[in-house]
Amino acid sequence: MLNKAWYFFLVVACCNIFPVQAGDQLSTRSARARRAFEQATAAWRMRDFNQTVASLHQAIGFDNNFFEAQLLLGEVYFTSGDFSKSIQPYRRAIEIKPGLFPQARFYLASALLRTGSYQESKEQFLVFIELPGISERLRNASLAGIETCRFALHAMANPVPFEPRNLGPEINSPLPEYSPTLTADEHTLIYTRKIPSDNRPGHPDRFQEDFFITRRDNGQWLASENMGNTINTAGNEGAQTLTPDGQHLFFTACNRPDGFGSCDIYYSKWTGNGWSTPRNIGPMVNSHVWDSQPSISSDGRRLFFASARAGGQGEMDIWYSEKSLSGEWGPPQNLGVAVNTPGREMSPFIHSDGKTLYFASNGHIGMGGLDLFISRADDSGNWSTPVNLGYPINSFADEFSLIVGASGINAYFASDFHEGFGDTDLYHFELYKEARPTSVTYMRGVVFDKLTLERLRADFQLTDLETGLPLAVSASDPITGKFLVAIPTGKPLALTVERAGYLFFSEHFSYAETRTGADPYLRDIPLQPISVGETVVLRNIFFDTGKFDLRPESEIELHKLAELLHRNPGMMIEISGHTDNVGSLDYNLELSRNRARSVLQFLVKSGVAVGRLTFEGYADTRPIDTNLTEQGRANNRRTEFRITQF
Repeated sequence: MLNKAWYFFLVVACCNIFPVQAGDQLSTRSARARRAFEQATAAWRMRDFNQTVASLHQAIGFDNNFFEAQLLLGEVYFTSGDFSKSIQPYRRAIEIKPGLFPQARFYLASALLRTGSYQESKEQFLVFIELPGISERLRNASLAGIETCRFALHAMANPVPFEPRNLGPEINSPLPEYSPTLTADEHTLIYTRKIPSDNRPGHPDRFQEDFFITRRDNGQWLASENMGNTINTAGNEGAQTLTPDGQHLFFTACNRPDGFGSCDIYYSKWTGNGWSTPRNIGPMVNSHVWDSQPSISSDGRRLFFASARAGGQGEMDIWYSEKSLSGEWGPPQNLGVAVNTPGREMSPFIHSDGKTLYFASNGHIGMGGLDLFISRADDSGNWSTPVNLGYPINSFADEFSLIVGASGINAYFASDFHEGFGDTDLYHFELYKEARPTSVTYMRGVVFDKLTLERLRADFQLTDLETGLPLAVSASDPITGKFLVAIPTGKPLALTVERAGYLFFSEHFSYAETRTGADPYLRDIPLQPISVGETVVLRNIFFDTGKFDLRPESEIELHKLAELLHRNPGMMIEISGHTDNVGSLDYNLELSRNRARSVLQFLVKSGVAVGRLTFEGYADTRPIDTNLTEQGRANNRRTEFRITQF
């Protein structure tokens, strides 16, 4: 639903509110007031705000009943966004000549709404729509204003839990800080800071935007640092997003030589020693207009962003682009009418659960400016009707750039409405339960060579065993071998780790509870170099009890095995099936042999030459664990492959 509050704000902000009278038509008899007013109108035509305001105050000082001066002063403040200062001159103009320019009451009501005086704003709108001769445009805008006021009053009477806490002096400064982004463990924070420009000598009022980074240690944020010249330039960098592992950075930069529009989206990758030189992600995503505020999904394959491009629902929409298996970004798609409106939608943040979207909008019903909303995607990818996050998270001011940690508990945002260290500061708060995403935890550890203990870079893929869809694609650090993978809770998952020249590692698991940054799941992963005689347990091969038909979720692992064989055409393997000691030996031998044969048949259908494969069933003759416990028996029920030639 379109929040026409934004519509009426466009109406009032885009046009002069009254025809400036001249000469004897002015309401004042003071010659000095007239001269000051003429100076003000001349300055206003030149868009000299300071001189206009000074001259109008001078004119009003000479004659407080100067109707045109009061009205123009209200317009000057209103169109510059200083709504609070516009209220008194509008109110005074109405008192002086209530019927001369009835639209003044509309602008007074609008200014009251934008400063949170909802009850009086509603009353002024109600009076205005009863006046004769008002335009249909302003009547509709007034009805929207009344709707907004009613929503806001109800929201204020039913506040949501909200206790923001400043992130502290290690992060915040007297300068503006905003646009935070986090890794999945909530231990690394990157944000934007507006700093004095060093390339404009003689212009101390000029600023630029740079990225700063900080890390949490023992629950405390360390002093933040500038991310350096590889990422930051003398221009503006901002509105960034990190993949959950912190290895891929997407951000906005404006007016660069390689840009396609006013602002474009750029990409940089962590190399182990530093960030790669940023590159424009290309004309498939970036357009000839404004493209900004990216948010990358947990699997790194869907990029959400805000754009003013044609073909959307309104002035600014949320779009997304999907990355193909070859690594190319596809044509952007509009998120649709459920999320986008004829107004402005911006600051998208897709949570690590992949289906909960937070964004800012002035096109959905809210408190009067940009409000924060939540929408959730169903299993078919359809987005739910957005829900306003409520008061006091939202207010009469503009709220945007909200992010939510992987746990779904902590939210982070920028504000200048709370006690801070200067301008806009970064805060966090505990998000109330109804507005939380699906909980996501994470696993971290180190990948290393099993024989030499050398730290390794390896590729990760986390897959939903129920759907077969990848949930995250990542890699360990090229230098340290460290990795971080976001993991949704309550789902059966398969983790595969691969590196050329090594046997792949696989595991399946399901975590019921969310871990905090202080208590992660830890899993170091040794990779075995390919060599004859090495055996690998295929941990993501599944059969029903007593059967040898492969369950569908087994295909994820089997495709990985087929890929390994295709990459190493000289490799030959034996596939073996194993059981626990329940049942007779003859029965278990036949069952284990048939299970191994099923794997072989799948590989042959996947293009592996049958001459490279053998199979055997060993029943319970080669246990790797005790058969006295259920877990031990489960470990013994397994499928393996052994390299027989390489």
